[in-house]
Amino acid sequence: MSHQVLTWWTMDFPKRLAALRKQRSLTQQALTDLAGVHLSQMKRYEGGTSQPTLDVLRSIAIAFSVSADVLLFDEQERGPDYDFRLRFEAISRLDADERNVIKELIDGTLLKHEARRLSMRANEAGRQ
Repeated sequence: MSHQVLTWWTMDFPKRLAALRKQRSLTQQALTDLAGVHLSQMKRYEGGTSQPTLDVLRSIAIAFSVSADVLLFDEQERGPDYDFRLRFEAISRLDADERNVIKELIDGTLLKHEARRLSMRANEAGRQ
């Protein structure tokens, strides 16, 4: 049962693995050396005939200097980019009053953006 779930959430893992390796100009052998994985196993991962354990996934992510979510999820499926994550972590350490001020600023900015977007859409619809 858990294998089926693992298969579902790693459907594009082979493509992401190969693309990231090529983007870094690494051969399969170079990646296996960095990740500590046998070459034949890496070929199976990229071919989609085998899936890495969590330990191997971690080793591959470390070899690429990325988080595992880069290997597992599309960009739109992942959380905020690194820059925002650092800011969110810093904000979470502020006191409650300071966090509320920041929440209000964010909410106001998002509301302004949505109003502008809806206004532009209404203007475009009026021109047609």
